[in-house]
Amino acid sequence: MKKTILIAMSSAVLLFSSCAQEYNRVYKSQDYTYKYEYAKECFANGKYSRAVGLLTELVTIEKGTENAQESLYMLAMSEYCLQDYESAAQYFKKYYERYPKGYYAEQAKYYIGEALYASTPEPRLDQSPTIQAISAYQDFIDVYPDSKLKDQATRRMFELQDKLVIKEYYNAKLYYDLGTYFGNCTSGGNNYQACIVTAQNALSDYPYSNMREQFSILVMKSKYQLAKMSVISKQMERYEDAQDECYGFLNEYPDSKERVTAEKYIEGCKKFIEKHQKDPMYVPQI
Repeated sequence: MKKTILIAMSSAVLLFSSCAQEYNRVYKSQDYTYKYEYAKECFANGKYSRAVGLLTELVTIEKGTENAQESLYMLAMSEYCLQDYESAAQYFKKYYERYPKGYYAEQAKYYIGEALYASTPEPRLDQSPTIQAISAYQDFIDVYPDSKLKDQATRRMFELQDKLVIKEYYNAKLYYDLGTYFGNCTSGGNNYQACIVTAQNALSDYPYSNMREQFSILVMKSKYQLAKMSVISKQMERYEDAQDECYGFLNEYPDSKERVTAEKYIEGCKKFIEKHQKDPMYVPQI
């Protein structure tokens, strides 16, 4: 049994060594037609690292020949399969720029977005790559509106937009959680103001987001806290604004889990307004 295993292992080592020697021989060869065919074989068999080694040279050597176009596309796809998405995106872009009417032009245009999509970070991180991926998919749809890949590109765009929405929610929530940190409530509660602006911008930019309620909750809570922490001359106006926000929230989300909170805030706003509406100290200074 041990002898059989040793023979099998020896055969595998010899085969690997033989393949490595063949690759090295091809890599050093000046026969570029043979090198091109060998690269195609490597690509077809999923040996993408070897394909990249050969194709990187061939895209330069074969420039202007019939093989140049396919070499560049195979290089881009090999990098994509190796999960080097940054290099893949660059090569797919280069292919489309060189061969906008080429045989693989549509696929290359689409895979620019796919490569960027695969490299997008989780929502808490900088979303510049996500924005680039959305732009790439939109460019693809604009150029190929009847493509079979259009629906997939559209789904990808919506998925990436959701990631941007989540990022904005994290930003708004961070401001809310900071609250009076750094003592800025004495000058108007800047963190709460920042939360309100961030959340309202998100609601405006992504009106059909499934996170509308979460953003609206942050706006409502921030307006109430901002009113509580404001200087006297701004409190009346801000309590009135908070009260209106709570009523608007209940109208839009009557079954919200934060309904009780909204009702409590309304009661708090009413008590403040009734108590101080005739006090000149709480009248906004013009």
